[in-house]
Amino acid sequence: MNYDVMMIGPIAHDHNIDYQGDEVFELGGAVYFSAAAANAANAKVYAAIKMAKQDESILETFQLPGSSISILPSSVTTLMRNQYFTADREKRRATSLAQSDQILFEEIPKVNTTLYHLAGLLYHDFSNDIIVKLAEKGLVSADIQGFLRHRNPLNGEMYFEDWEDKKKYFKYFNFLKTDAAEAEILTGTSDRKEAAAIMYHWGAKEIMISYNKEILVFDGSDFYTCPIKARNLSGRTGRGDTTFGAYIAKRVNGNSIKESLLFSTAMVSLKMETPGAFKGTSRDVENYIKDFYSEF
Repeated sequence: MNYDVMMIGPIAHDHNIDYQGDEVFELGGAVYFSAAAANAANAKVYAAIKMAKQDESILETFQLPGSSISILPSSVTTLMRNQYFTADREKRRATSLAQSDQILFEEIPKVNTTLYHLAGLLYHDFSNDIIVKLAEKGLVSADIQGFLRHRNPLNGEMYFEDWEDKKKYFKYFNFLKTDAAEAEILTGTSDRKEAAAIMYHWGAKEIMISYNKEILVFDGSDFYTCPIKARNLSGRTGRGDTTFGAYIAKRVNGNSIKESLLFSTAMVSLKMETPGAFKGTSRDVENYIKDFYSEF
């Protein structure tokens, strides 16, 4: 079978605590949210998931058939703790109580796919050479989080640092996703359009920058934006992963930037109203567009 997208990254046990102190334990990780979104966008999706073999049962809620999933064995499964301090979930304290082993190129399943997406959570999830080797096989996209967010092994505290090798490897990314804060760390500017232009100059072909009010995309010629129109924010976790997963799914299947951005932003707006990965259908997203994005 030929796949449109292979999502590669660590799955995570997420321990989420909201601003009222309510706790929930659930499946998380960029690979989880992005795979669900791409699947709902009607792409053929394969997932290569780094995790401890003994935790395999947690994949029961993963929204792909078992034949489209490979487990890349790890000594531990990544464990994240997110404590939110506001109702909109914009302010949080995140700690990583465990990090899975690094994903090596040799582990990547040998299946035919158009695009390889590096859905990392923490620095060291991937080695730099995996970027180059995957680029020799197909298109490559990445969530920059996996190259900027570090974990203190002593206490699990997470912090962000600029990626010193960015100018060497950006040229291999056909699609690149950052949020507004990550874009500023990379480029030194809080102006999102300026940051996107800088990253394009460094070699990334198509850049998405997520923000709490809108999503921006730049392809070197034009800037595209689309507002987020969620009616509530109970499903804030996984916002960027959902948006980018749907976006790259649409792009590799021939949709324009404008079409892909509208679909992915509408999907994440709908997804943010319910905790967890997106569980709707492409038709649900299309109906949401009719109801809330008529001006587009």
